[in-house]
Amino acid sequence: MRDNRFMEPEGGGGVMGWAVKLLALWVVAGVVLYIVVAGRGPLAPREAATKPAPAPAATEKPPAQSVSNSLILRAGRNGYVYVDASVNGTPMRMAFDTGASYVSLTQEDAEKAGISGGLNYSMEFSTANGHAYGAPVTLRQIRIGQLEIDDVRAVVMKDLGVSLLGQTFLSRLDTYQVHDGVMTLTW
Repeated sequence: MRDNRFMEPEGGGGVMGWAVKLLALWVVAGVVLYIVVAGRGPLAPREAATKPAPAPAATEKPPAQSVSNSLILRAGRNGYVYVDASVNGTPMRMAFDTGASYVSLTQEDAEKAGISGGLNYSMEFSTANGHAYGAPVTLRQIRIGQLEIDDVRAVVMKDLGVSLLGQTFLSRLDTYQVHDGVMTLTW
């Protein structure tokens, strides 16, 4: 028969001695289990003490990425998005028209931008108001804040109420979208 007195409280130390022995047994068992599971302690494989510490990894700069810029514009009461632009260095008020194929300048804005004389109104357009004719031109530059687009095909239109920024400008952007009266341009 085995001697099982270690686990019995009636031993020489009384109940308190028995509880301390049992607690010590559980603590030792827990430490041994931790050493085995965590791989620490005298049984765990160790790296050579003479092995130098690894050098910190060199910090690399990520490759240059193109940073896109964006411009957020709100529509006016009439639903059009107006902007103060610069055409060939001349400031003018323009409206965005996503349905217009070309940037279209009024005759007055074209004159202010230095585009006048010798215009040939040979391009026919179908508009909401019927047929109209425009004179094809190339604008050196259109600028809105930090956004700058060079060499933009455009037309000068007779009887146009406001100059329009159409697809020959919009298609040169990375993206544009209109949602709930807000236009976002990204380049």
